[in-house]
Amino acid sequence: MNDDIEPTSRVRLAAAERGLDVVVRPRPDASSLDEAAALLGIQPADIVKTLVVKRSDDTYLFALVPGDRAISWPKLRAVVGVNKLRLPEPELALAATGYERGTIVPLGSTTAWPVFADSSIVGRRIAIGAGAHGFSLFVDADALIAAYGATVADISAPATG
Repeated sequence: MNDDIEPTSRVRLAAAERGLDVVVRPRPDASSLDEAAALLGIQPADIVKTLVVKRSDDTYLFALVPGDRAISWPKLRAVVGVNKLRLPEPELALAATGYERGTIVPLGSTTAWPVFADSSIVGRRIAIGAGAHGFSLFVDADALIAAYGATVADISAPATG
């Protein structure tokens, strides 16, 4: 893929290649999850964070977790079958995906890392990152899961704070 393409174009191209029907919409900055959900006209649980997670062997995976929840590290480690996982530094996340933190999405990633989706997103239309700041991508979670052969499991816990 050409890295010179504008980021939302990379996402749109990747979606088309996988037969995904997506809508990319501009999203004003928000100071909270609730404000972001209100701006998009959806529930906070329908905003899904794409987190890139580093394994100890320097490979990565994507974890899709609802915005009102957090990764459960013990649950994710059990599903992946490893003892160590962590969030990488911003520069490693960019190198692994081609996207800056806050814009990361499996679609159009420079490497097709495995996708792990929290079971609570099944059956929902979700908003995720769109590869560029100031945009959200709307997609059917089940179609996204199928397109990426994602592993679906309970990998989240209630967010704290």
